[in-house]
Amino acid sequence: MIDLTGKRGVIFGIANNKSIAYGCAEVLSGLGAELCITYLNDKARPYVAPLADQLGATLVLPCDVATEGELEQIFERLKQEWGQIDFVIHSIAWSPLDELHGKLVDSSSEGFCKAMDISCHSFIRMARHARELMPQGGSLLTMSYHGAERVVDHYNLMGPIKAALESSVRYLAAELGPEQIRVHSLSPGPMPTRAAGGIDSFDELMGDAIERSPLHRLGSPSDVGKLAAFLISEHSSALTGNRIYVDAGHHLMA
Repeated sequence: MIDLTGKRGVIFGIANNKSIAYGCAEVLSGLGAELCITYLNDKARPYVAPLADQLGATLVLPCDVATEGELEQIFERLKQEWGQIDFVIHSIAWSPLDELHGKLVDSSSEGFCKAMDISCHSFIRMARHARELMPQGGSLLTMSYHGAERVVDHYNLMGPIKAALESSVRYLAAELGPEQIRVHSLSPGPMPTRAAGGIDSFDELMGDAIERSPLHRLGSPSDVGKLAAFLISEHSSALTGNRIYVDAGHHLMA
């Protein structure tokens, strides 16, 4: 049995109760973890705050990683309230919609750089701040996708960005390993989340995943949450730097 009683951490990226971040929060809270949950802005707060209440989150704070100073304020508040933390879950990705639907070769420098900053470099910044609050080690988790490794139709701009995120995980794992901070990327398959709805022909991707995956099903946000719980727990103390799929085996199939 996994027991996360006494563990404290922050989850970035909850948008609604269908999001992968919420699936993680629900599982971790159920296993005893104490949570800080962030919301993007005032517009998002009415949707996220009731979910945070349901989860019994101790802290509910605004954070737009693209706004200077907001990420730093989160970790400063965590330092003041808790002193130290055990985990961070980064479930944030963004791209200009027209560029996500367009070809990579047509992407703009501005759009690509902003998508890279929000979707990838924000995780690196989180790692830099989190390490100061992890004197006894901890876990840093982020969300990737199979399009980082293989060309997936309609994933376009996000493919290279997720590839950079996965590479960052490996380098962070090597750099932070001596401090007993473990770093992983989780790679869920297609799931009917609001964020995934921005990908063109996403229903086709889900249908293909069900048809061709060995288990003939989709993974769920709670499946991702169960993996996150294992990676945060001491049961995974010898693991770091991995990309772990939660896709019913879909990534295996040609």
